[in-house]
Amino acid sequence: MNKSLVVCVLGSALLLNGCETVNTTSAGEVGVVRQQKMFTLLSSEQVNQAYAQDYQQTLGDASNKNILDKTSADAKRVQAIADRLIAQAPTFRPDSAQWKWEVNLIKSDDLNANCGPGGKIIVYTGLIDKLQLTDDELAAVMGHEIAHALREHGREALSKAYPVTFAQQIAVAAGAPVQLVEVGSNGVNLLMTLPNSRTNENEADLIGLELAARAGYNPNAALTLWDKMSKASEGAPPEFLSTHPSSSSRTAALQAAIPKVMPLYEKAPKS
Repeated sequence: MNKSLVVCVLGSALLLNGCETVNTTSAGEVGVVRQQKMFTLLSSEQVNQAYAQDYQQTLGDASNKNILDKTSADAKRVQAIADRLIAQAPTFRPDSAQWKWEVNLIKSDDLNANCGPGGKIIVYTGLIDKLQLTDDELAAVMGHEIAHALREHGREALSKAYPVTFAQQIAVAAGAPVQLVEVGSNGVNLLMTLPNSRTNENEADLIGLELAARAGYNPNAALTLWDKMSKASEGAPPEFLSTHPSSSSRTAALQAAIPKVMPLYEKAPKS
């Protein structure tokens, strides 16, 4: 057998043996049940710790620039909405009740919010101000971001990157032309990475929808939120070249799920 092929086979076997299949969250009423492959040498604790360090660096930089908002009405509003959403997180993942959640608002024109591994949330004022978000809409986007953390989509993405990077290194070491390696990398990106990213986005939409409903926020706000986001993102690439679902795909999935969570919203406290 060709020496380079032997190395590739042994390397592939090592990577496969280093993976475990998990489901990070319960299905909920929205029925997210996809099994996820995680690299066992990359633990949740390691990812959470690494992200926590980056998060503190981001907050430190924002504080030095005087753009970390701790006292405004919007900062208090973001905290209040986050508290209600976080209280519902153990429905999908009981251990999240022990996470060291943090919520911060940063003054920036960015239309963005995120929740990193371990429950580290940042909301940017541009998202609130430019889109004129209601509490229900803000809960929809924050619920979406919290869902990414609950599903450990960051760790999952890193786990998928390991074998691709390893295979590229093996191919180069075995003497494959650089151009061929680049073509292969682009093919993997189109066929695996982007579709999986869109899957993650769909899961975050659904779980975020249920989190918001359980917290007493109208799930129909998810539709108006993404309509606003779509209008603000005109000129975005077509769905097959994007990590996010197209507006029509996202709307259809949300509309199908709203009847499943509406009873939760109707019986939830509204404040």
